[in-house]
Amino acid sequence: MRTSAHQTSTPLVCELHSHTTFSDGELALAELVDMHGRHGVDVLCVTDHVVRGTDPCGPMVDEHTHPRYLAAIEVEAERAHRAYGMILIPGLELTYSDPDPDRSAHALAIGLHEFVPVDEGPRAAMRAARARGAAIVAAHPHAGELDAVPQRTTRAFWADPDRMRTLVDRYEVLNRSDVFPWIAGERLPAVAGGDVHLAEHVWSWKTVLPCDRSREAVVEYLRSERPAFITRLDPRMRAEPAMAGAA
Repeated sequence: MRTSAHQTSTPLVCELHSHTTFSDGELALAELVDMHGRHGVDVLCVTDHVVRGTDPCGPMVDEHTHPRYLAAIEVEAERAHRAYGMILIPGLELTYSDPDPDRSAHALAIGLHEFVPVDEGPRAAMRAARARGAAIVAAHPHAGELDAVPQRTTRAFWADPDRMRTLVDRYEVLNRSDVFPWIAGERLPAVAGGDVHLAEHVWSWKTVLPCDRSREAVVEYLRSERPAFITRLDPRMRAEPAMAGAA
């Protein structure tokens, strides 16, 4: 689905990081769409995992299932637009895990319409995805700390900045309820994502983008140097957006 671009005076509330039963999410794609649509999310990026062939967590989305994955997203994109006025954007989480957390990197490739493998390493995968038009977001980019789930610790963006930063458009300063203060400390271009695997993960920090309401505009904005903003989707309150871009 190609959504037509038109001007909007209302900033778009975006969930940039979500998973379905195509990988390790517990919600089917239609359930994920309905949940975000009912709660007023304007843009939903579906970023299921692609992993190395030797990864014990596999298989997730692979070269054989990717056409079916992409086709399902396009069907749901039409319905999401009709039912909620919501923009559904395909993508992948380029998931390169390693026993050494300093070598591990997970990157969201937002707006990616082709399959990109990760067997050649995270840099090769990010480079290929960006060459195909995707916006690259560093997912849960840890610094010296370990994640509560050890295999989820991804420190390569912090440990190898000289080689990694030229390939990244944005960094998650907030991933669900986890905060990565080094992103703010180094004034890197920041976004937030819910890393949605379960229904309750909808209640988390979201990215707000002041751009046109179209797939193309969202991806182009994320690839730009323009500031993004952050708000929280919370059943108890309606938060005002807070500045989150690189100053």
